[in-house]
Amino acid sequence: MAATLSDDILIEQAKSGRQTAFAMLVKRYEQYAFTLALRFVKNREDAHEVAQDAFLRAFRYLPDFRGDAKFSTWLYKIIYSTALNFLRKQNPDILSLDDEDRPLKLPDEGTPDAYHALEREDRNAALQRAIHMLSPDDSGIITLFYLYEHNLEEICQIMGMTMTNAKTKLCRARQRLKVIVEGQFATEIAY
Repeated sequence: MAATLSDDILIEQAKSGRQTAFAMLVKRYEQYAFTLALRFVKNREDAHEVAQDAFLRAFRYLPDFRGDAKFSTWLYKIIYSTALNFLRKQNPDILSLDDEDRPLKLPDEGTPDAYHALEREDRNAALQRAIHMLSPDDSGIITLFYLYEHNLEEICQIMGMTMTNAKTKLCRARQRLKVIVEGQFATEIAY
């Protein structure tokens, strides 16, 4: 039942005081919040802290949510802002390259595509490591655009930038990712 309730219904219920409705929104978006926070802070523990802080801010400011944008866009903007505030307090020169991804799922060796599935998993893992090496802004915009499939208008709302700025940042982030991939992961990502 809870999974079938729309964000709009859960938001209205949460605004009227039903904390369980907000808890359902948290459950629905917790993995996305964590992944986006991790793209910025580069550390699992810090990402959990940023995501938790972002949800607390979202709860506090939920009465101000007007529905002009999707809830996910509004929430990602809060996560982005919270992550940037966190980074301002930290030493930006220290980056952790911990592997954030889920453990590798090995396909059944009896399947004809087992080898190709393993190759695809290796390429994806290498691409994730390459994205992780980007600056927080670059990895964030790449993640929002490609992983979460937000359009540029939504990214502008989340990151608080103009359309021209978003297009420029995305283009430059792609170029920097290409340099990293070609320089450090060419053999792992090659087709």
